[in-house]
Amino acid sequence: MAHCESKPEEKRMILESITNQTKVSLRIAKYLFSKESEKNIVFSPLSLQVALSMIAAGSDGPTREQLLDFLLSKSTDHLNSFASHLVSAIISNAAPSGGPCLSFLNGVWVDQSRSLQPSFQQIVSNDYKATLSSVDFKNKATEVLQEVNLWAEKETNGLIKNLLPPGSVDDLVVLIGANALYFKGTWEEQFDIEDTEDYVFHVQNGNSILHLPFEQGGGKRRFSFYLFLPDAEDGLLDLIEKLASEFEYLQHKLPSRKVKVGAFRIPRFNISFELETSSVLKELGVVLPFSDIGGVAKTVAGESLVVSKIFHKSFIEVNEAGTEAAAATAFIEAEYGMSEVEDDTSKIEFVADHPFLFLIREDLSGTVLFIGQVLNPLDM
Repeated sequence: MAHCESKPEEKRMILESITNQTKVSLRIAKYLFSKESEKNIVFSPLSLQVALSMIAAGSDGPTREQLLDFLLSKSTDHLNSFASHLVSAIISNAAPSGGPCLSFLNGVWVDQSRSLQPSFQQIVSNDYKATLSSVDFKNKATEVLQEVNLWAEKETNGLIKNLLPPGSVDDLVVLIGANALYFKGTWEEQFDIEDTEDYVFHVQNGNSILHLPFEQGGGKRRFSFYLFLPDAEDGLLDLIEKLASEFEYLQHKLPSRKVKVGAFRIPRFNISFELETSSVLKELGVVLPFSDIGGVAKTVAGESLVVSKIFHKSFIEVNEAGTEAAAATAFIEAEYGMSEVEDDTSKIEFVADHPFLFLIREDLSGTVLFIGQVLNPLDM
């Protein structure tokens, strides 16, 4: 689909989309952290939102309207333009210029007896840069499930396994859409592994935010790791509530200058997390199953196609060298029934010895790739 916005209008739309992406990201995080109050969590709001945008692009009526409302978008054209900008500019690989290794890919598997509507095929191919595969769900549903899972595993460097659980794909399925996100960055200033020590981590008192830049190389993007440490050992939920309800708080509190740090300790950790998102979306006002799906050409008169399941898995590891993170999201469509910085001579201390929030963000655009909470770094 051609996009007709003028350059200034397109730039304004992209900036608005990124702001909305952050707002939706924090809203999802607030819900997950409140429901999983005893678990370490990591998820990729970007992966989830792109998957939902693909569904919106292939839907009509109430389904499209509730997705646009949830994603804070004015139209699917805006969602598609934003996805195109993400894939081509923001989350393309930065390794060739010395920055983080980054990969974000989309895929669509459609039953061989069906075809995609021409307009939807153009959108997923051009805007989402999705690879399209014709498969046989009717006779080889298990094999297709394995194909999608192996694709997600390969595109996340082996970090995301078994994205689709056993039994989730059967002969009623007509389409699977998925994406895979991989990130690996080294710290701009390395930690000395010989200085690593054991410290007490209090598993349950204003708030501190730390910005750790990754090596950027010569590219025009800046990826950073942020830690949000509440003053209170049990203050994490209050902190995420403030971030989610007062978006300007996040914008104004992110560090904008370098400061010397005295005592500085963060734990090593790795987290794996997965969820079937229908219950999450329902609590946030998006009710599955999605009907009004028009992206696949129907072959049976009166047939209804629905999206009833959306699966998401994420992983992150943080250590002295840097951060490696990955995520994948898949949805199943079936026949009905399924700035410049300045030095500062003052010192702050940042000792992350109690639960904290973290996120990985591209700073020039403000795009949030991953969000998580660490309650206990030993619980892996």
